[in-house]
Amino acid sequence: MKYLYASIVFCILSCIALKARVIISPNEYIKVELTHKKSSGDTRYGQVWFKIFYKQGPEYVEVLHGSRLGIFRQDQQFVDDLNLIRESKTKKIQDKYRMISGKRKHCENFGIEQVFSYSNSNGRPLDIVFRVYDDGVAFRYVFPDHSDETVNIVGEATTYRLPDSTYRWTQPYHDVYEDFFLFSRTGQSDRKGQEWGFPALFKLNGQVVWCLISEAGMTENNCGTKLCNPDHANEYQVHYPSPRDNFPQNGVRAFLPWRSQWHTLIIGKLSDIVESTLITDVSEPDQLEDTGWIQPGPVSWIYWAHNHGSKDFQKVVEYVDLADEMHWPYVLIDWEWDVMSNGGNIIDAVNYANSRGIKPHMWYNSGTSWLDPTPNDRLLTAEKRAREFTWLNEIGVFGIKVDFFAGDQQDMMTYYLDILKDAARYRLMVNFHGATVPRGWARTYPNLMTVEAVYGAEWYNNRPTLTHKAAVHNTTLPFTRNVIGSMDYTPVTFSNSQHPHITSYGHELALAVVFESGLQHFADRPSAYRALPPEPKAFLKMVPVAWDDTKLIDGYPGEKVIMARKKGEQWFVGGLNGRDENQTLTVHFDFLGPELYLLQLIRDGNNDSSFKTESIHVQNTDTLEVDCLPRGGFTGILQKMN
Repeated sequence: MKYLYASIVFCILSCIALKARVIISPNEYIKVELTHKKSSGDTRYGQVWFKIFYKQGPEYVEVLHGSRLGIFRQDQQFVDDLNLIRESKTKKIQDKYRMISGKRKHCENFGIEQVFSYSNSNGRPLDIVFRVYDDGVAFRYVFPDHSDETVNIVGEATTYRLPDSTYRWTQPYHDVYEDFFLFSRTGQSDRKGQEWGFPALFKLNGQVVWCLISEAGMTENNCGTKLCNPDHANEYQVHYPSPRDNFPQNGVRAFLPWRSQWHTLIIGKLSDIVESTLITDVSEPDQLEDTGWIQPGPVSWIYWAHNHGSKDFQKVVEYVDLADEMHWPYVLIDWEWDVMSNGGNIIDAVNYANSRGIKPHMWYNSGTSWLDPTPNDRLLTAEKRAREFTWLNEIGVFGIKVDFFAGDQQDMMTYYLDILKDAARYRLMVNFHGATVPRGWARTYPNLMTVEAVYGAEWYNNRPTLTHKAAVHNTTLPFTRNVIGSMDYTPVTFSNSQHPHITSYGHELALAVVFESGLQHFADRPSAYRALPPEPKAFLKMVPVAWDDTKLIDGYPGEKVIMARKKGEQWFVGGLNGRDENQTLTVHFDFLGPELYLLQLIRDGNNDSSFKTESIHVQNTDTLEVDCLPRGGFTGILQKMN
């Protein structure tokens, strides 16, 4: 009888292992299917794979082919020998939250969750948690064992397997994420290691289905990862960062229980990608009790025009005065403020800014990577941060920009979070530069206002490359990098830095709307802003940087983009032409209510350094065609008529 019972249990477990598990999004547009591939010998054990489908019409199309799951620890693996022990019932995940900065003020984390519990051949447990949302999928690994044991997690088998005909926009991996998103039909390149940073955008299977892959919910017990496809162009595996000289640890070292970051896939139409808040949806809720002191806003920034300008007190004064004239609340005093001269020092500069009603922010070297720029190594320990942040409070500084981080290893994730937590205690807003991409921290620690992690306008200082690539790049970023969080591109420059720009003035002005950043650093010379005609100057004096809502009106990566962003009762519209030829952009107003609106439009003039302005009455049934110059653009403000 005992053997009969054992045989029955074995048969039941085998059936469980062979049966596909299906999770469907609340709107039934996205479906995840988990399967178990038996290994030879004992059929209880094998590999776990997943597929993703998207509903088009009455049918589902396959977004991801069978893609592998699994994770490696130094002591054992959880990949080829997984046995499904149980699966939870599906449960609804639903909570509403408010973002201080970002593409939308009121957000909702709404999806279906199911947990699949496995054990490996050593009997050690692993949970794989899946959430399926109306706009995507998220999953994570969990070691649920409450043993307080220390383990080393050294890698993942996680692989995203794409159809052959996939179009892709992927950025070669650098630990500061400053490169172009390369378009490819094949996924093959001459890049060493075929390593790609997040996010990665894919147009799948010849269908109008898009997928943006990234990750979120990073804690001190995680490292950042990247995608690699060296063996097969359509199979992108998640890889942990390589050890570095001063941090030789491979992967993650943590106590049990342990949770990985969320692996995220935003899926749907291109508008679903751009408008998604999935990255913050899956991240931990706000950890700060008081957030009233956190105020997004425009910033006057000295570095683009004057690389060493913060050494010069008189130059800093010019940018304080500019912020005052333009009604921008902040000025950033960049690197080398510790050696400021020419009529004053840093205390004098901060006092002058506060006397004009402008709140100063100050730059710091993280002390972990490029150590030459100063001030250096004032934040590396809790004791140093406490000392420095106390001083900043005393002299009247409201935010910090921390630059030159050393990579995506676990110690850097810990350092980022330590800075955010300690800065919040001293009511300091934070901007990370030379840094990793956003991974949802702006929800958890809303004093994180923006992150660089972009090949931005600063590169006009360094190389001539951006001059001819900017228009294509600028019309790719809204569908890639800026989807996952605030992006400190340092936009809206009309004069030239070391290398010229050939985008039109209309294009540059539109970046203030098309690009989202909780601190929008306007980077040009004071003389360039003062020389603007009245309408674009007035626009820059009042354009918001944090939004109540965001809509993609039209666009395609590298070709064009039209964004609409709402603040209060107004909508702000920005359009960019990514082509080197004239292009007519069509604005549909179906995102508006039924009322009549007045559109104040600022568009390209007769040449790329002039504007044309006009006022037009529109309703939500109207469309408007806007002719743009090569690499041109337009902006507009929609005001509801009484």
